Amino acid sequence: MGGRAASGNGSQAAGGGAVRAPRLERGRSALGPALELVHTGRAPTRAVLTAELGVTRATAGAVAAELEALGLIRIDAKPSAASGSQGRPSHRLSVAEDGPVALAAQVHADGYRVALVGLGGQIVATTPGCEIIDPDPAHVLRSVVEAGTRLLGASGRRCVGAGLAVPSAVAEPDGAALNPLHLAWPVGAPVRRIFADCVHEAGLDVPAFAANDVNLAALAEHRHGAGRGARDLLCVATGHRGVGGALVIDGRLHTGSSGLALEVGHLTVNPEGRPCHCGSRGCLDVEADPNAFLAEAGRAPGPEGSLLQQARDLLHDAADDPGVRAATEVLVDRLGLGLAGLVNILNPDRIILGGLHRFLLEAAPERLRAVVADRSLWGRSGGVPILACTLDHNGLVGAAELAWQPALDDPLRALAVR
Repeated sequence: MGGRAASGNGSQAAGGGAVRAPRLERGRSALGPALELVHTGRAPTRAVLTAELGVTRATAGAVAAELEALGLIRIDAKPSAASGSQGRPSHRLSVAEDGPVALAAQVHADGYRVALVGLGGQIVATTPGCEIIDPDPAHVLRSVVEAGTRLLGASGRRCVGAGLAVPSAVAEPDGAALNPLHLAWPVGAPVRRIFADCVHEAGLDVPAFAANDVNLAALAEHRHGAGRGARDLLCVATGHRGVGGALVIDGRLHTGSSGLALEVGHLTVNPEGRPCHCGSRGCLDVEADPNAFLAEAGRAPGPEGSLLQQARDLLHDAADDPGVRAATEVLVDRLGLGLAGLVNILNPDRIILGGLHRFLLEAAPERLRAVVADRSLWGRSGGVPILACTLDHNGLVGAAELAWQPALDDPLRALAVR
């Protein structure tokens, strides 16, 4: 997984009691895999858990009981069989609705949002979107963490960790944001360290993480949304400004040698187009984002609401306007050219689109798919499914996945009280 860097050992931060010693020794190594199976919905029953883990029924039962004792999952007391199924009924498994949470935050060009996210990618509580951004990352992230601690205090939940999504490539292993230009933050700002410092200053003794927002959206969608079941998943999204991409291969983010892979925003799709901050012209970053859509439609950005909200509202509320229809076709064609190039290079088995791209797909699905098929070798050989992201706030859910990962790796260690 990209964008992970622990800043401390997980411990109790809000609510919950002491974690007792495990009742099983054999099978302890199966606790993490078992929790991930329930977390991602791939083990809805104890019978499925037994088969997926490749252990005995007794061991799977002990593993599930231990996860329940840790307050992470719930086991249905009465076994049930699916309609039409044969064989012994099995106990249903689900994540604990009152269990621990991760503090998740997403910062973007028009503000930030904070949430508490439980297992299963379930958003427990969220703040209203804040539309104030400061050029000092420490000032912004301190406000983010303060908002998160207020949510935690109101919920009474235990916190397992904190995750941050930012609209920038985040270098590994130091956690520096290399191109946070849409935030007006300094190039190379050490966002992971700053975020961890703010978390600890707020009295939360939990690990803190930070990564690129589209990487985290792709991770969330792969585990809980439109990307579930894909082997090679390509995600392309435009948020409030700019365009980002991410690739999940065999369940893991492909982040490259230093966390900088899939900077798809700098694919050229219009050689005579707008100048890009990278020094080139006509990059996807400036030709297929909300600002570009408003410009193509002949609309100036208004003072109210984010650019993303303004573009989405225009697409929905004025779809029959000739200028809006023309702008939709132009951006769909540019996006399709970029996707076709990526399909030729990456050969994904599924593409998911987020942000404004999700709404462009819904507005002109056949046109977008035709452009990709016509301009890509693999598209002509059968086509690549192109789907809309399905999770609301997938960047926040992905940020929470970072924070949950230590518990998914080793629940006993991550939840131990020190």
